[in-house]
Amino acid sequence: MCDENQLQAKYANTGYGPQFVFLDIGLPGKIAVVEPNVAFWALVDHDAVQDALAGPLIADFQRKAEDFKREMDYLRFGLKPSAVYFNPTELCNFNCTYCYLPEKMRRNGKTMTVRELCDALEHLYSYFHRTLPDDSKPQIIFHGSEPMMARESMFAGIEKFHDKFHFGVQTNASLLDDEAISFLTGHNVGIGISLDAPEAAIANNLRKNWHGKGAFDSVVKIMDKLVTYPAFNVITTATSMNVHTLPQMVDFYHDHGVKTVMFNPVRCTREGGKKLKPHNNTMTEYFCKALERTYELYSKTNQKLVIANFANVLMGIAGPTGRRLMCDISPCGGGRCFFALSALGGVFPCSEFIGFPEYHGGNLFQDDLDVILKTKPFQEITTRTVENIEPCATCAIRHFCGAPCPAEIKMLSGTVNAPSPYCKFYEEQVRYAFRVIGQGREDAYMWDGWREDTEETFNLN
Repeated sequence: MCDENQLQAKYANTGYGPQFVFLDIGLPGKIAVVEPNVAFWALVDHDAVQDALAGPLIADFQRKAEDFKREMDYLRFGLKPSAVYFNPTELCNFNCTYCYLPEKMRRNGKTMTVRELCDALEHLYSYFHRTLPDDSKPQIIFHGSEPMMARESMFAGIEKFHDKFHFGVQTNASLLDDEAISFLTGHNVGIGISLDAPEAAIANNLRKNWHGKGAFDSVVKIMDKLVTYPAFNVITTATSMNVHTLPQMVDFYHDHGVKTVMFNPVRCTREGGKKLKPHNNTMTEYFCKALERTYELYSKTNQKLVIANFANVLMGIAGPTGRRLMCDISPCGGGRCFFALSALGGVFPCSEFIGFPEYHGGNLFQDDLDVILKTKPFQEITTRTVENIEPCATCAIRHFCGAPCPAEIKMLSGTVNAPSPYCKFYEEQVRYAFRVIGQGREDAYMWDGWREDTEETFNLN
């Protein structure tokens, strides 16, 4: 509770007044005022800076400060796991250049039997039944390696537990046939596929099978079959080989009627990803051009293409509790909002850590999940906060960024308490998001109904 001195504070940056930071967002005539500890912000005109430092904004902020803090603390520390990235097999029929899983695992690994997979789902249901509210339905995302290599087991699990979980599958799409599509859509399973370029030459060079052959043409055909399915999305991994095509990818997806995509910078967890990391300035340039292109096309056609990872950053500013992804906040979602399960039953904070034995927290079939989630590997990730990282600790946008991803940072720096190799890119992405808000263009970049996911707690006007 604020004492009398705090309630009577008249000025920012002195005494009991809030510590406001001014952030240049590259929008003529406007500047962002940020209180970094609680992710409070306001956009003010340049000639209104004096009011921001010693005006009604101070009193209004003080009245809401405790609410802001409670909201941010709950988002960062109060959530419970409600999703599992479930690897039903270690095998993959592809040998993508930048894969974060070891090659030996993808060539010769384990695949769960029907009984093993269903037993795993039973264990997970028992855990979530104890820990989540009765009206909450946890998520299971079948993930890779390539989950369709475990088609029989995976489909049996979906069939048996369809009323207990929301299911999703992330696949390279090369093994999706009409029968599989019919089963998955008939059971309302979310489907995500991967495609890395608008042309075969680049896409097939990045994503290819063990014989060096890509599947661009067949993946595009699958995409066209799924494009009207509401729970469908496509992931494009941005590397030095394809980053320049991101604006063209926007046109490509728009022409094919795709509604939701992700443009994810390649993770530097393993050598392949490190070698293909795009320069931050290059990543920023083409990512922002892609965002601009989505707005141009939306303005002309009223057909929206949501770039979900940017929409999540935008949501993290406009209404933090409405975020759908938990990478761009600290602690990140790994081990806190979700965890990963390997085909051997191993439990890890996140899929990015599968393949690194030191982050194995225990085995689902042998150990209690409550105990696993408190082990040292999990604690290292769930207690990782930007306040313990330089220069993040004093960064004005630290709660809009979160310094992701601890897995790649650990592999690059030897510690999770280091800034992201994409720091400059994330910084510019947040500035772009503030410009979108300042221009009143949020609706063009966000999923339909996003305002219903937010609750206004402050309005400067």
